[in-house]
Amino acid sequence: MGKEDGNIPEMSFWEHVGALRNVLLRAALVVVALTVVFFALMPQIFDTVILAPTHGDFVLYRLFERVTAGSSLLPDFSSEGFNVKLINIQLASQFFIHISTSFWLALVFAFPVVIYLLWGFVSPALYENEKRGVTKAFMLGNLMFFLGVLMGYFVVFPVTLRFLAEYQVSELVPNQISLDSYMDNFIVLILVMGIVFELPLLAWLLGRAGLLTRDFFGRFRRHAVVVLLILAAVITPTGDPFTLMVVFLPIYGLWEMGAWLVPATSR
Repeated sequence: MGKEDGNIPEMSFWEHVGALRNVLLRAALVVVALTVVFFALMPQIFDTVILAPTHGDFVLYRLFERVTAGSSLLPDFSSEGFNVKLINIQLASQFFIHISTSFWLALVFAFPVVIYLLWGFVSPALYENEKRGVTKAFMLGNLMFFLGVLMGYFVVFPVTLRFLAEYQVSELVPNQISLDSYMDNFIVLILVMGIVFELPLLAWLLGRAGLLTRDFFGRFRRHAVVVLLILAAVITPTGDPFTLMVVFLPIYGLWEMGAWLVPATSR
């Protein structure tokens, strides 16, 4: 792979291609196997996990209800009576959503395995100090991705659903939410938050490459606050400061975490 290490022989281009093909094939088999498992379990997953935010007893709603109870300054997050009923308006939607949701869940849970397999392909080409750096990046990347997924599921998507499901431009226009619309927002928001939470890792990698320093974060902190506030408002268009801060603060925490991970000066 370009660097000989001990008894590891130099490989030709086509041997590299063959090794990469085997890695990708194993990764695909892992995703397919998990897709089959999730497909079989999907009815239970749908009822207890995916559709949980449609009910008023969802954990975030009950938490917000306790926090805002008795305060006239905070919005009312009473969970009583909140219930979103989904409808299906396309003949084959439920079948294709069953398949697509199984695949996306498999992709999320196979993420560490896929990265590990790719790491096994790349690692022989790296020096020992480079391997230690990539190992840290692997651990940090996986941790932050799943933290972002959890943030998306437990906070961002429920808050967005709660606002949009109850919002009406006119009382004469009742909301009837389709299954396709619900799942599109569910998957997109959760995956977007998983990717957003990778920003500290990106900052760390750019810092190690000498392309980013801690001074950058200091100079543009005020700009970042404005941009991140706008981003939080777009993700959760609720309009009340309490919910906006619930989403903004974790995202701003990612900015500060990135500032902490990069070196103070370029190398």
